[in-house]
Amino acid sequence: MSPNRTNKGHVAICGLWVLSLFLIAPSVALAQSEDTQQTPVVWSVAKSVLIDPTTYAPAALAYTSLRMDWTSSQPLFRAGWLEHNQLFTVSGRPNDKPISYDAGNRKIQRMALLTLQESIVNNISANVFERLLSEKYPQHRKLFKALSWVERIAFSSYVSYLASSNHFKQTQLNQEIARQNGYR
Repeated sequence: MSPNRTNKGHVAICGLWVLSLFLIAPSVALAQSEDTQQTPVVWSVAKSVLIDPTTYAPAALAYTSLRMDWTSSQPLFRAGWLEHNQLFTVSGRPNDKPISYDAGNRKIQRMALLTLQESIVNNISANVFERLLSEKYPQHRKLFKALSWVERIAFSSYVSYLASSNHFKQTQLNQEIARQNGYR
């Protein structure tokens, strides 16, 4: 995760999305057709979110990049180097002693789950809005479906980049430093 994004920020963003979903949920129920053959909206949205790769990609990249960064840092820590990321230090301040390897792994899992949570909330809201707009303006269903895909892909790309790019770069740097200094 980017050092500028805190857990409180994640919670606030997700809370706003969840609140907006609760506010529009009655509209979804009203928008559902009286046709008994139609799949219930809630199940349809849930299925769409579960099979959508944009739901999982950011969390997978966040987890992978964080684990690579954390694993590549271990030889440096054994050689006495300090952790710069305050989320992974004993004191919670930058440039301090790192937390244990296992504690770091647990923290990485939680951070990846927060990223997954963001993606789920985004994809649910995108699907709900797509369905609401399609019900209201059925002549533009394809447009709303395309715009929904564009939004989900853009969100997924942006969150993936924020969550992983610095960690992939740090992994390369850690590996280079370890190689140059003969750390294993």
